[in-house]
Amino acid sequence: MTTLEQTIRPSAQSREWKAIVILILLVPVLWSPPFLVRFFLYQPFNIPSNSMVPTLMVGDYVFAAKYAYGYDRYAVPAAPSFLSGRIFAADPDPGDVVVFRLPKDDTVDYVKRVVALPGDRVQMRNGQLILNDRPVTRVALASVAGGDVCGADDGAKIKRWRETLPNGASYITYDCIDNGYVDNTNVYTVPPGHFFVLGDNRDNSTDSRFMSQMGFIPMDHLVGKVTRIFWSLDRNGRLRAERMGKVW
Repeated sequence: MTTLEQTIRPSAQSREWKAIVILILLVPVLWSPPFLVRFFLYQPFNIPSNSMVPTLMVGDYVFAAKYAYGYDRYAVPAAPSFLSGRIFAADPDPGDVVVFRLPKDDTVDYVKRVVALPGDRVQMRNGQLILNDRPVTRVALASVAGGDVCGADDGAKIKRWRETLPNGASYITYDCIDNGYVDNTNVYTVPPGHFFVLGDNRDNSTDSRFMSQMGFIPMDHLVGKVTRIFWSLDRNGRLRAERMGKVW
């Protein structure tokens, strides 16, 4: 027994000292400005798809404010998977462009626009968003060329709408085709602790309308609120200076 205790104690002490040394070495990293900014304030993301055109385009690089909705394991880099809930929690506002993870695949970051919160009823009728049984205000804008974001040739015309939510949030949506696959839906009632998202490119977005693929998003899966484009390159690698600095 004595021999065994003498064998264990130095090993335990050795592990403690190693942990202390590692912590001391990590302090400069943990408290460095880049780490603190990424950990607590803003995280950069790049946009890989056309689902949020025209608000966000392929080649845009954006900052997401991590403090906007509080912190959970998806907002904290390398957080252990057993953590649950949020601290300093706040719900998104309708109209916010958010980064989140899916319950079905929590390894990939997604970006969409929040249009409904717990208790809201959501439906699409003939391509128009219906919230709590009332059509959301939308105004037709001039069509534009750029059908490539809809899967057509560049010269194809795209219908545009300015949509304004009941809280005043206003943005432009694209309407690629009439009578699209999810231009008419059932009524979805957002459950407690969740929100409902849509892409601004309505006919080219997998979002909460597709219940088997995305569906309702848990609040605890929020990563942050998209706030600003800080860099933007077109498909030929040229700088799109006019997009840089755009703020939501």
